[in-house]
Amino acid sequence: SAEKNGRNSPSTGLPSLLRHTQEDLRLEVIDFLEKDQHFREKLHNTDMEDIKQGKLAKELDFVGHHVRTKLDELKRQEVNRLRTLIKAKQDAEGGHEMNHKVLLKQFEYMNHMNPHTFEVEDLDKLIQSATNDLENYDKKRHEEFKRYEMMKEHERKEHLKNLDEEHRKDEEQHYEELRKKHADHPKINHPGSQDQLKEVWKESDGLDPNDFDPKTFFKLHDTNGDGYIDEQELEALFTKELEKMYRPNLDEDDMTEMEEERLRMREHVMNEVDTNKDRLVSLEEFLMSTNKKEFLEPDSWETLEQAPTYTDEEMKLFEEQLAQEESNLKQKNSDLQKQKEELERQQEKLNAQKAELQPLPPGHQQHLPARS
Repeated sequence: SAEKNGRNSPSTGLPSLLRHTQEDLRLEVIDFLEKDQHFREKLHNTDMEDIKQGKLAKELDFVGHHVRTKLDELKRQEVNRLRTLIKAKQDAEGGHEMNHKVLLKQFEYMNHMNPHTFEVEDLDKLIQSATNDLENYDKKRHEEFKRYEMMKEHERKEHLKNLDEEHRKDEEQHYEELRKKHADHPKINHPGSQDQLKEVWKESDGLDPNDFDPKTFFKLHDTNGDGYIDEQELEALFTKELEKMYRPNLDEDDMTEMEEERLRMREHVMNEVDTNKDRLVSLEEFLMSTNKKEFLEPDSWETLEQAPTYTDEEMKLFEEQLAQEESNLKQKNSDLQKQKEELERQQEKLNAQKAELQPLPPGHQQHLPARS
């Protein structure tokens, strides 16, 4: 029975396992931050003036970069997990025997479950869990990007405050020139549209646009040949569009913004094409999408610079939180300095007591005052 096999048990059932998996992912990130010796040292060695100049903020961004890298690594693991689950489900539904050993190798946290009771219903739940995890990764990436943009704007405004009027005008003019340069790019094709895919077909695949064939295109870009275009394979299709807007080593182009644009494009296409919401595009889903009006006659694409990342209210709240964090750091530094001074005083006192207790060297007799 299900109860006998532990699927309804509060300690060993599938829902409990999924919760533990999500907790393990969070703990990995927390552990990663706590082990960041670089950041801990910067926190202790940064004074308030440096904090005001944004030096500590840069260190926070530095750590954020590594957190994003870690999240990307975890995300890739989830993608592989999802693909394994879907393949196992297809085998089970098709009457094929499931390879339990392979599944258990992928999911070591499930070793205590009886592999012979692993059913299609359980796989459905695990697939949904993996999909939810991936959605959370994307949500986290968006939140981190919003914070990145607000921090960038905050630092820009703080920099302007420290300039005289003439230099401030020059700096603001330069900023507007960079924005105009970035916005001056060729037309961006709507992601996932016929025009966009034909451009990939021509520029990347070296084929005649007049010979464009959706089925052949799918097979060309299903790079591992598993019958699906996954999120990484899909994101690779947007490189040519992104290169129109972003060029490395140019002041007006921010590569962090480019990756956010790539994420926006991928989410948009997945929302249009991935009809069963398993975060994989099958050949059938892809071919169906090529018959839609959105594919043949798409609307213009609203790029990142045209879509505000945050509201004025969010920026205000962010700066208030930042000011509170800086105040807390100042207090912490002050407390640490006081502790340091107190420890130094105690050490001096101990050294003096130790000197008094040390015996005199041979031949040196202590002269005591004569009694009256």
